[in-house]
Amino acid sequence: MNPGRTGPILTARDVRHAFGPRQVLKGVSLEVRPGEIYALLGPNGAGKTTLVRAICGRLKPTAGEVRLVGRDPYSDGEARAALGLAPQALALYPQLTVQENLEAFASLSGLKGRQVGEAVRRAMAVTRTDERAKSLVRVLSGGFQRRVNIAAAILAGPKLLVLDEPTVGVDLPAREAVSEVLRALRASGVAILLVTHDLEQAAALGDRVGFLRDGEKVLEGDPAELIAQAFGERMEIEIDVGEPGEGGAEHLAAEGLEPGPVAGTWICLVADGYVQAGRLAERLQGAGVEVLEVRVRRPSLQHLFARVAEPRRAA
Repeated sequence: MNPGRTGPILTARDVRHAFGPRQVLKGVSLEVRPGEIYALLGPNGAGKTTLVRAICGRLKPTAGEVRLVGRDPYSDGEARAALGLAPQALALYPQLTVQENLEAFASLSGLKGRQVGEAVRRAMAVTRTDERAKSLVRVLSGGFQRRVNIAAAILAGPKLLVLDEPTVGVDLPAREAVSEVLRALRASGVAILLVTHDLEQAAALGDRVGFLRDGEKVLEGDPAELIAQAFGERMEIEIDVGEPGEGGAEHLAAEGLEPGPVAGTWICLVADGYVQAGRLAERLQGAGVEVLEVRVRRPSLQHLFARVAEPRRAA
């Protein structure tokens, strides 16, 4: 884990791939630098898994190139040795202890002798799993198992760590524990490619985010800057009306509201949100629509994702 390198650890240039007649990747380019967390986002079927397989050297792209520390991970073992992968499916032996798991994976990664013990101690310290070193993996919580999974991926001191949905199925405290591990790895100079549907985590951790849609990268940048560019000073008003009643949906639509993600909620984006929210609620109640609750908040990465993921709204 050497933070001294300043050029990109990972470079993908115009990567294309097809499975038969189906074009899955249509010219994706991105870079990940040392000490950076790059969050790769996109709906199911966007091409994220295929791109990650190409980055990990498990698939040769139809066209374009992937370079990891300047080498081709598909054909060069030294390139693959610079990469650690923490897959979504836990790659652990449940009947072994945390320490036994890590010792086994350290040996499989080519470490020998005292290197094994040193790597295991370092990985457990970074991921804060040393307190349960003698515990069987099968008795650990899902969040703790996720941290052990990351520990296994960093045993050989990778320059790039690829994480596929590292917080899937874990509670909020466990998610924050995983986030702390990723912050520590970033501070040590590791480049991190975070593939996730957890948009809150992506916004909190990502130095940059990239959105894939239909095999193409359609947006990339600092999350806060992207949100500001997309929405400016507008704020989201969410109105809970339960059942809008006869003609209620027409009144809501006439006010520029659209059905929200939760049944009975309607949303819109407006300037001067706090002032407009009160006026909007008054007009709706005057039209006979019962307003149960009104919420005003700044747009988030979730709003941006919804806009980018749906071509009609992204246009």
